[in-house]
Amino acid sequence: MVPTLSSEVCQKSARVFLSAAANSLSIVFYISSRLQVMRVCCVAERGFDMSVLLIFLTLALLIVGAWRGVSVLILAPLLATLAAAISGTPVFAGYTQIFMQAAGGFVVAFFPLFLLGALFGKVMEASGAAARLASAIAAALGPQNAILAVVLACGLLTYGGVSLFVVAFAAWPLAHALFVQTGLPQRLIPATIALGAFTFTMTALPGTPSIQNAIPMATFGTTAFAAPGLGLIAGAIMLALGLVWLQWRVRALSADRVAAVTNTATVAGSMPLWRAAAPILSVGVVTLVMGSVVLPLLDTGYLADPEYGATELSRVRGLWSVIAALAVALMLALFLSRPAQLMKTLNEGAESALLPLFNTASLVGFGAVIATLPGFEIFRQSLDGLAGGNVLISAALSSAALSGITGSASGGMSIALDVLGPSIVAQAAIQGVDPALLHRVIAVATGGLDTLPHNGAVVTLLGICGMTHRQAYGDIFVVAVVVPTIACALIVTLGMMFGSF
Repeated sequence: MVPTLSSEVCQKSARVFLSAAANSLSIVFYISSRLQVMRVCCVAERGFDMSVLLIFLTLALLIVGAWRGVSVLILAPLLATLAAAISGTPVFAGYTQIFMQAAGGFVVAFFPLFLLGALFGKVMEASGAAARLASAIAAALGPQNAILAVVLACGLLTYGGVSLFVVAFAAWPLAHALFVQTGLPQRLIPATIALGAFTFTMTALPGTPSIQNAIPMATFGTTAFAAPGLGLIAGAIMLALGLVWLQWRVRALSADRVAAVTNTATVAGSMPLWRAAAPILSVGVVTLVMGSVVLPLLDTGYLADPEYGATELSRVRGLWSVIAALAVALMLALFLSRPAQLMKTLNEGAESALLPLFNTASLVGFGAVIATLPGFEIFRQSLDGLAGGNVLISAALSSAALSGITGSASGGMSIALDVLGPSIVAQAAIQGVDPALLHRVIAVATGGLDTLPHNGAVVTLLGICGMTHRQAYGDIFVVAVVVPTIACALIVTLGMMFGSF
């Protein structure tokens, strides 16, 4: 049984970390936006707007429901309908014309990425390639660096295109074995996996094939390698501060350490390391080659036809590149690893794509309904006022807030870009802000507040590790919410000073 941490110790630890972080940076998005919302709700000249309170009431109910284990597939439409009814929006129209339209649009746009990512991840898992990579990293670093080994293993897998849900399943046996071997507190396992899978490889590192890095490409006409310098800086900050926090927590929880077990078996495999690594490495290479070399050479004038959406290559190049890269990686993994029971593996992979896809789509629908409430416009205006007219800060605040409301980085980003995308692009052109800078800032911004208790990946991860929110969420909050928010604040500051690089 995993011992629980007293609320007094949790609060003291969080205060120490947040105080140090706030003194080191000039922008702290989360605290500022929450204070601004409180001011808007109480401001005398507008009076008390029930719709603003309704936004945070439904968000609170969503978090409480997820904390208690209720599926967001149930919670999201139920609370969206409730919010629509209370605000005076026609209930059936709100559900079918707003919720379902937004949820369905997300499925249509990003189903290939979820499907290919899940298939690739399942093949890597079933063949033992994922475990082979993870154990190789652990062996190279040694058991004394168990936390770093787990973080890097998760990071390599997610950067290579493996779904973070699959990574959580694949990393748990390795993490558990290493933590038992070294006597580390097991309550830190979820936060360790979250740092490697939910943070720097999801939103920051250039070239990552994650959905969070793909969504902005259509709006800004960018590629997966947008603002690479700032992405690397943000990723380094997330990794460094996350590791510092986890190591500090190991020392703080020294009383919870158990005797090391030296004979515990770790995940191992007979597959040659190069065969396990080749599909992962191919993702970044193919993404870059497709976006920079192959697609620009093709005649894509047909995209201007209404039949194909009346678009242009710059709007779809990034998405096409990632789809091609995941397809190549999947075929390479099938050829090199040859998992047993191939059809069973592929069927299970395809089915595993559905839950995260529809969880996210439901949260997108929930957020779309919230965006139609009168209070949302007040909330958005308050964020614009807080940003002082700076499109970079405004975009970061809006996308971060929507990700917090939906509990999904991709969901919040989709709503932010659907609702605010045209105005962001127009303001950026006026202010001379590089679209690549907006791409990276928005991606990193959504990777902070999204990891609140109702986030589907958090619920899944805690379930895999056999722990509750009360036992392990505090450390997840620091490494996956506080630290990414600090990294975002830093790159916003650098972007305002030096532009995109």
